[in-house]
Amino acid sequence: MAQIDYYFATLSPYCYLAGQRLEEVAAKHGATINYKPFDIVAAFGRTGGTPPKDRHISRMEYRAQALTREAKKLGMEFNLKPAHWPTNGAPAAYAFISAQNAGGGDLGKLAHVITRNVWAYEKDIAKDDVVRACLKEAGFDPALADSGLLVGAETYARNLEDAVEAGVFGAPFYIVGDERFWGQDKIEDLDLHLSGKL
Repeated sequence: MAQIDYYFATLSPYCYLAGQRLEEVAAKHGATINYKPFDIVAAFGRTGGTPPKDRHISRMEYRAQALTREAKKLGMEFNLKPAHWPTNGAPAAYAFISAQNAGGGDLGKLAHVITRNVWAYEKDIAKDDVVRACLKEAGFDPALADSGLLVGAETYARNLEDAVEAGVFGAPFYIVGDERFWGQDKIEDLDLHLSGKL
C-alpha cells in the first residue's frame, strides 16, 4: 500500500484549490495519506523561495491571473484578496495536528475547510472561534482547538524540518517514495504514478 506524504500550508491558495482531489486519488489506489502541515514561509527562506509579498511585480501579477483562472476552471469560489490574508496560520495547523492525533473526523475535509475559510469565506483562521468551527465541520471535537498546543507546535516545527530534508519547497507538495509532485495541478500526475503509468 502506497503512502502519500502531503505537505500543506493552512494559508496556501493552491492547497485550497486542490480541494479533496488528493483524498479521491488515495481512495482510488488504496493509498494512505500522511498529512504534514508546515510553515511554508519559513520553507521559502530555507529553499531559495520568496514570500509572495516580496516577489517581483511580474510574478505577483501572473500569480493573480493564474489563481483566478484555476478557480474558474475548477468551479470554486475564490477571493483573490481575502480579508484575512496573510494571517497567522499556526493556530489552525496546531488544531489540525491535535485532530490528527485524536482521530474521529475527516482530516482531508479539515484541511480543505481551513483553507476554504481563508480563500472563499473571508474568515481569520488565527481566531479560536473560526478554528473550532472548522474542526466541528470536519467531524472533530471543537475543543481540540484548545488542547495539545505544545505537541502541535513541536510537530509543526518538525514537519518543516522534514519538508526541507525531503526537498519540499512549496505547497501543496505530495511525495510517494522518491517521487515528488508540486502543486495542485500535479494531482493527475500523482494519480498516473500510482496507476503505474508514470
